[in-house]
Amino acid sequence: MSSERLKILTANADIPGIETFEVYRKHGGYTAVEKAVKTMTPDAVVEEVKKSGVRGRGGAGFPMGMKWSFLAKPEGVPRYLVCNGDESEPGTFKDHWLMKTIPHLLIEGMIVSSFALGANTSYIYVRGELMYVVKILEKAIAEAKAAGFLGKNILGSGYDLELYVQPGGGAYICGEETALLESLEGKRGNPRNKPPFPAVKGLYQCPTVVNNVESISTTPWIVNNGGEAYAAVGIGRSTGTKLISASGHLKKPGVYEIPLGITVNEFIYSDEWCGGIRDGHHLKAVVAGGSSVPILPAALLLKTANGEDRLMTYESLADGGFATGTMLGSGGFIAMDETSCIVRNTWNFSRFYHHESCGQCSPCREGTGWMEKVLHRIEHGHGSMHDIDLLVDVSKKIEGNTICPLGDAAAWPVASAIRHFRDEFEWHIKFPQEATRPGAVYRGHMELA
Repeated sequence: MSSERLKILTANADIPGIETFEVYRKHGGYTAVEKAVKTMTPDAVVEEVKKSGVRGRGGAGFPMGMKWSFLAKPEGVPRYLVCNGDESEPGTFKDHWLMKTIPHLLIEGMIVSSFALGANTSYIYVRGELMYVVKILEKAIAEAKAAGFLGKNILGSGYDLELYVQPGGGAYICGEETALLESLEGKRGNPRNKPPFPAVKGLYQCPTVVNNVESISTTPWIVNNGGEAYAAVGIGRSTGTKLISASGHLKKPGVYEIPLGITVNEFIYSDEWCGGIRDGHHLKAVVAGGSSVPILPAALLLKTANGEDRLMTYESLADGGFATGTMLGSGGFIAMDETSCIVRNTWNFSRFYHHESCGQCSPCREGTGWMEKVLHRIEHGHGSMHDIDLLVDVSKKIEGNTICPLGDAAAWPVASAIRHFRDEFEWHIKFPQEATRPGAVYRGHMELA
């Protein structure tokens, strides 16, 4: 099967009324549920997901089939599937788009995945600000239940499943799976120490799998077409397609489903995708996977350290480590042209992470605040050259020293911004009057594309 331009998630997105059960069903919807519960065993579904090589689309990129295989199965203990629809990462909005546009695709994915995991009660946790999406999903669940695809004895198979939508409280930290579980249980969304991992003790201390919206939405296609067919799409260990939230100074921002393996250059400049940088401007830098991943200057974003074209894959974007690479992450692709101020953007990201830190770990609780204050000082013309090294030092003391990855997410953007754009930070400090002038942008040495 050719991987070129294959649409796995968005093939029917433009069909009028696709958000309704009737139209979704008419275009092949819920055939994966029929196939799974009538002709396959749960283990067979898990095996197809393993064969597909699909990796978690929420940011971590861990193989989904392997994660499923870790689920403990003690006798007489319920198991749960929880869908992480919190999507709080700045620059990422593809899950939001998917839930509101094709809600039944996620519902079908939840049924198939729950069947595979032996879960009889499952949850979709949605960011609290998106209450209208909660209502869309609840309507879709009611339609599916009325048609016999949810509830008792689904399609006469003997398999039961109840599916619920739970709005969150609007906290970024609840995108971390154990904090999400705490919130789902009605507690404050603080991450848990691990181990034990959710696969052993998750929701209500029972075995639980937590997967992202996009990840779960791939399972109907995998069941219908086979894991090997999915693995044939993409390249290497980056199999399948990926939804990208493209924003910033692009001619055509939006949500795109790309086959993993196209070049970054093609994604940015092809008319099929983003159409290039806005007229009269040039690419300066990109945050490729949401605000928590290292920022890269244009030259390193388009080419690896070895001069090869960088690909839209987990491996290629990470090539060279954080010295010359970044992460695909959640696919929040933010493009910045030469009018962007790196210092201002870094300060803005730091404000976000300081505000969203749960405060449980002192390196994150204190360190994010220190970084925000120092960046504010530099951006507003009161910085010193010592502040640059201080930021690097604080970021190192946060990274790897917290219960959850929020500390890393706060540290990486600061460290990478200084690593690649140190001269811009120095300009703010050496020429504060010019740097703080409204609309002022650094015009020093920049490699633009």
